[in-house]
Amino acid sequence: MTASQDLKINDDISVPYWELVETFTRSSGPGGQNVNKVSSAVQLRWNVDASSIPAPVKERFRRLWANRITKEGDVIVDASEHRSQARNRDAARERLTLMIRKATQNRKRRIPTRPGRGAIERRIKAKKEVGEKKALREKIKRSDI
Repeated sequence: MTASQDLKINDDISVPYWELVETFTRSSGPGGQNVNKVSSAVQLRWNVDASSIPAPVKERFRRLWANRITKEGDVIVDASEHRSQARNRDAARERLTLMIRKATQNRKRRIPTRPGRGAIERRIKAKKEVGEKKALREKIKRSDI
């Protein structure tokens, strides 16, 4: 592996290849006769805490993908949908890249708005209709007969 094989997230951020740990196992997916002989499935591990990405991105990544992070701080990405080890490796790296890229994007802050006059009027009208419907359900009093 060379520096050109670093995971390029965007113009400012890239993950060096030495931060990634790849293990290969036998895949349960497609592969024909090779499926029992060739280790084509890829398990990609990346330690979030020990990584060189900026702290705010790490923070957002931990919040977004908390359920995918182990106690040791590793993110595990599996890929076994292709027959070839190289394609599975590329798929796993692409998935990790997309995960980190999503963590680099700040969420737009929501500006609270008030409901418009038409929405308020429709709500009140609907409430009055429900109230009238429920009033018809009352028992009839003897004095009304």
